[in-house]
Amino acid sequence: MNDALSARTFGNEDTLPRVPLPSLDATAERFLEWCGPLLTDAELAETREALEAFTAGPGRELHAELERYDAGEGVHSWLDTFWPYRYLGRRDRIALNANFFFLFQDSGEAQAERAAGLIAGAVDYKLRLDGENVAPVLQRGVPLSMDQNKYLFSTTRIPGAEQDGVRAPYSDEWPGPSTARHIAVFFRGNILRMDVIGPDGHPHTLDELTTGIEAVLKSEAADDVSPGHFTTMARAEWAAARETLLARGNGDALDTIETALFCVCLEDFVPKSTLDACDHLLHGDSANRWFDKAVSFIVFADGTAGINVEHCGLDGTTILSFVDDVLETPPAEHSRRSGARAQGVPAIEPVRFVLDGPLRASATAAAEAFAAYGAATATATVSFDDFGGNRAKALKTSPDAFAQMAYQLAHRRAKGVTGATYESIATRRYRRGRTEAMRVVTPEVVRFADVMTDPGADRAARAEAFRAAADAHVRRARQCQTGEAPEQHLWELQLIHKRRGGTEPLPFFESPGWLTMRDDYLSTSSAPSVNIRYFGFGSTSPQCIGVAYVLLPDRLNVYLSTPEPVADAMHAFAAELRTAVRELQELLA
Repeated sequence: MNDALSARTFGNEDTLPRVPLPSLDATAERFLEWCGPLLTDAELAETREALEAFTAGPGRELHAELERYDAGEGVHSWLDTFWPYRYLGRRDRIALNANFFFLFQDSGEAQAERAAGLIAGAVDYKLRLDGENVAPVLQRGVPLSMDQNKYLFSTTRIPGAEQDGVRAPYSDEWPGPSTARHIAVFFRGNILRMDVIGPDGHPHTLDELTTGIEAVLKSEAADDVSPGHFTTMARAEWAAARETLLARGNGDALDTIETALFCVCLEDFVPKSTLDACDHLLHGDSANRWFDKAVSFIVFADGTAGINVEHCGLDGTTILSFVDDVLETPPAEHSRRSGARAQGVPAIEPVRFVLDGPLRASATAAAEAFAAYGAATATATVSFDDFGGNRAKALKTSPDAFAQMAYQLAHRRAKGVTGATYESIATRRYRRGRTEAMRVVTPEVVRFADVMTDPGADRAARAEAFRAAADAHVRRARQCQTGEAPEQHLWELQLIHKRRGGTEPLPFFESPGWLTMRDDYLSTSSAPSVNIRYFGFGSTSPQCIGVAYVLLPDRLNVYLSTPEPVADAMHAFAAELRTAVRELQELLA
């Protein structure tokens, strides 16, 4: 490591550069470039007029206020207020709509051993994190922000009537690392507290953790409705239900779950297929989940395992680093390194809730509504074992650009249109950096799709169109990586207007450009790790296909999700994607 860099987990945070705040004029110019390919000439003219009125009027004042905020004492980024509103302000359910999952590679272990190994790995990571002994992640020798690691353990989203909150360590209310020693284990609708760290601070041994999980697996199904169902509700409804739970004497039960280091959800069945495992990791039986918990490991009856993540404080790159650490080291080594000592079977006790008739009815209704919502979501997996990053590089193109061009071609052929496409771009090189919203459709992408679907276009024209679109994609990704993207900047100005109590409309935010560019047809994000098979999330609009992909040197695995009414289009997209990946390889060879 560079001598100037700290080896401590959070040691480089204060020296990271701040997220750049673009000028309003630069953002306006860039926005028109980004939305233009999706608009007619008339729509673009209308958008330009609305944007010019905004930047000449209220936008200038709102941007000046954002500049003052960015320069304020204790502010790490002009996005410090944006991110809580972005995630905690959403009022629909977060289960399936916001949480994401990873399906791990198989380990060959039985259920209890697999669960115990994941617990041992996570506890080892937690204890190293407490001492700031998790090495900072470097990208080409440059340190990335590790701040999100503070939200891995004992972190729970708390529902609110207007905006949610977060209960977490490293906060004013709970300074420093979590002092909790327990996890919350879910099985057959039961919720149990299990101590994984002893009173002296040493973890239980791997054998003891396995014995504890085996004891849980002997439990009969719960004889009452699970309060886990509440976490599938729209947020204001859940906030009201939580207040009722507290009024009925459930404060200790909620406290146990909310302060638990993480959840372990044990399933009593074997997934029918890889897709079935993915679907249950994304939503599953809400009796066996607490979707507000930052981290929930899920282990099926045959040892198949994965993770469900609450998104408000954690992005995929942070979870990937955590998962890689847990999975790349044998559980026995995690246990040894953490200082585990034999101290008997872990203490296990049920977490009991007091539910009256109305609460039971509410939880039951929530369970039924969520099951129906899950059933109304169509999903599919597409796997390529003959294409990966190495093949793309051999074809002299960016692996991500190749994947994104394949998505664009498949979408044009499946649906007949080029639609707004989102891609998440990590910006952790900046202080408290998270992600930037990249919009994939450029003029070059539109031309590429046009040429590829033109029967009269020859091979040379198609190859040239691909190269131009791929190069434009790489340039735009770099813009996003350096904070030169317009959407979140304009969105935050809109939010400042609302927070100031502004009631007068801002016509720009009803313009065709703003509405069309943000109305996703494809919502895409990648998670490259050899330790996971699939990554997934729900779609973001009625016509959207969620495209979560694991792009590795030797393979590409894709999980698709979309609302059931447009499932046929998703399956057509999947079929066209298989063709597009093969065709583009042949084109570039």
